Amino acid sequence: MAPPGPAGDLGGPLDAFPRKGAGYVLAATAFVCVWAVLCWPWLSGAVTIPFDAKAHFQAQIQFLAQALHSGQSPFWTHNVFGGSPQVADPQSLIFSPAIILALLSPSPSFRAVDAYVLAHLLAGGLALMMFFRDRNWHPVGGLMAALVFAFGASAAWRVQHVGQIASLAFFAIAFWLTARMLQRSSLLAGAFAGFSAGLMVLEPDQVALLGCYILVGMVVAHWVSGGWVAVWRSLPAIAAASVAGIATIALPLLWTWLFAEATTRPAIDLAEAGRGSLHPASLLTAFFGDLFGALDPKVDFWGPYNNPDWAKELFLSQNMGQVYFGALPLLLLIAPGLTRGWLWDRAVRPLTLLFAFMVLFALGRYTPVFGLAYDYLPGVKVFRRPADATFLVGGLGALLSGYVLHRILTAEPGTSFRRDLLAAAAILLAVAGLALALSQEAGHLRDAWKPVALALGWFAAAAVVFVLLRRWRGGMAPVAAAVLVTGVLAADLGVNNGPNESTALPPQLYDVLRPETHNETIAVLKRLTAQPAGSPRRDRVELLGMGFEWPNAALVHGFDHTLGYNPLRLADFSEAVGTRDGIASPSERKFTPLFPSYRCRLANMLGLRYIASPVPIEQVDRSLQDGDLKLVARTKDGYVYENPRALPRVLFAGGWQLADFEGMKQGGQWPEFDPRQAVLLEVEPPEAAPEGPSLVKGEVRLTRYENTEIEVEVTAAAGGFVVLNDIWHPWWRAQVDGVETEILRANVLFRAVQVPAGTHKVRFSFHAVEGAIAEMRERVSPPAVEDDLPLPLPPLRDEPVIAQTDGLLPSMLAGPSPAVRDSLRLGPATAAPPREVVSSVQGY
Repeated sequence: MAPPGPAGDLGGPLDAFPRKGAGYVLAATAFVCVWAVLCWPWLSGAVTIPFDAKAHFQAQIQFLAQALHSGQSPFWTHNVFGGSPQVADPQSLIFSPAIILALLSPSPSFRAVDAYVLAHLLAGGLALMMFFRDRNWHPVGGLMAALVFAFGASAAWRVQHVGQIASLAFFAIAFWLTARMLQRSSLLAGAFAGFSAGLMVLEPDQVALLGCYILVGMVVAHWVSGGWVAVWRSLPAIAAASVAGIATIALPLLWTWLFAEATTRPAIDLAEAGRGSLHPASLLTAFFGDLFGALDPKVDFWGPYNNPDWAKELFLSQNMGQVYFGALPLLLLIAPGLTRGWLWDRAVRPLTLLFAFMVLFALGRYTPVFGLAYDYLPGVKVFRRPADATFLVGGLGALLSGYVLHRILTAEPGTSFRRDLLAAAAILLAVAGLALALSQEAGHLRDAWKPVALALGWFAAAAVVFVLLRRWRGGMAPVAAAVLVTGVLAADLGVNNGPNESTALPPQLYDVLRPETHNETIAVLKRLTAQPAGSPRRDRVELLGMGFEWPNAALVHGFDHTLGYNPLRLADFSEAVGTRDGIASPSERKFTPLFPSYRCRLANMLGLRYIASPVPIEQVDRSLQDGDLKLVARTKDGYVYENPRALPRVLFAGGWQLADFEGMKQGGQWPEFDPRQAVLLEVEPPEAAPEGPSLVKGEVRLTRYENTEIEVEVTAAAGGFVVLNDIWHPWWRAQVDGVETEILRANVLFRAVQVPAGTHKVRFSFHAVEGAIAEMRERVSPPAVEDDLPLPLPPLRDEPVIAQTDGLLPSMLAGPSPAVRDSLRLGPATAAPPREVVSSVQGY
């Protein structure tokens, strides 16, 4: 961004108002007052921000608060998806201002979290006002920019996307500080700009990515405008910004990258990303906010995301296509912004270009721009919705409309805008005709004429404001302009972008996410999963499609859920168990070859003991037979079933056997083994031990189980393995009696530690820094792979011994199958006499 330059570059001499005086204080006060009024429905607790803000982020903040107030680390959670590295999840809010909220209360209320989200918009709007102040632009222009930023387009309609709201707010702060850094060559401003940009990127999403490109564009525009002198003068400040930014994001971004690489979504292909495109018809909502019925509950939404004749395979909800940011701002962008070329002024030309780019980017597959960005702009392939650019469309539109208002208020007296208004009227009528023709073709003219007529009324009011602003030129003009713009624009945005079914719902709908909830199903599950101290059990539950708000309830209430709600989850677990982003209804349950039914070996090994379902379980898992699961409770929410074959969380196995875990996940075939007598491993254990099952019994006690610390006491007459049925992850470490030992990947998903005979204390601990560095080191310099040599294995039985306890499972390991031996190049097996083994485990 170029320095402001002389007054003539900005459109004429300024009206008389003090640069740092009452004009800016008045404008800021007006903005804060409007923010409080428009946000009051949420701040009062009458409504709450719904959907993701509750189902995902409320649960995340609650988990964070409970961890901190119980003296635990929030870096890992056992409560969803079999376990997940919270420290690496950009949506865990650990590295955000939300940690202040979590520190203040062990149970942040819905109102508190909503206020936290809305405070971001307040901070972002004030940052834009500071940007206007630094340039000596009219404070009323800054006021309008702040209002449009906070309550226009996606900032209003997608407030439930907490991470993106935070990214947008930090973008505004970084934008202001970057402009100040370039304008003043200030090292201090540069350091704070880098820090703010780092906070924006700490929750990496497409808004943050595009915000980074805008900041880079500001620097490039400043260099192009100022030449080599501007380049050299800005380098020290840019260096300070870079150091501060890198220091802020380096480790968290490394964690997130490593986590993303291990998830189900390390990259998004172009076709899938294109399904998140903004349909061109949605641009009409910039003119007519409720054209498609997104606001009016009496009208069934008929826009492009619910109309297969317009668009196929567009995966956006109705609120994501809303880009209305006010009649007055849009009118000013058209006339005189376009009609007089003010949007091409040197002071805002880069912003105009970036605004156009964001619109084209948001349209995704409907223009070539997104495809080029996908191929050539780093980071674009990681995110799935080009429509997320509408956040920046609103932000840049706020800046540009505020600048045009500044030009109007500081234009020479007597300047006529009559032709501009007539041109704007012609354009608006033409767009209105297009909208009505489109609605007629879709059979919704009756639904469309009212919002079009109301929108034209708002544009008429905006034109009146335009005329009055030009006529009031006396000493009270700044005050009158502030009052007029505030009143009309706040009313417009309050009516057209105010609380609706996408942004404001009764808090009672999300009662299940309150720690103090009296929900009967939650109470039943907490009672059933409670265990006495030292028990080896920590039973898992599955909330099978109980509703959109349910999947992350485990984060709030402390029990362990096999599923959850998160677009990022470890791929190994997801592929084996069959997880999706969420599970709002039973029909979304996906079974896999390794988890084909609730009566399966993996369900038992997970310790999945209780399943809550809103429908009889046989309607979901049609392979179940009578007696496979036991109905233990019936609540108003549904049914609670027990799997009596679920294993404890920790157990002792005396023997081991090699297995091909990838082949097992793909084919769904388990070797014949008893998990209390042997553990499946991918590699030989560190201490030599004969392969095969063992009848050695061991007593295990789970003496400590916290987020990042687990302690087990084991007593066994002979050596064997402590098997912890928590998901294996490379950042966990283990010690046996204080001596570090290797955690083996066991039974496809889980952890095992080899222990000698006797009584021992096994401690598992999560080390995010050490683990990430070690993983990164292995990626950079992978260990040398030894030549593949046949490993000595026990012979494969011709006729494996099958346990006679209910006839369900074999009682001992039979060795790898021929297919597994072939895949491992182990050669043919030889027969061996059978050993008599008695199984004590049924149904695994």
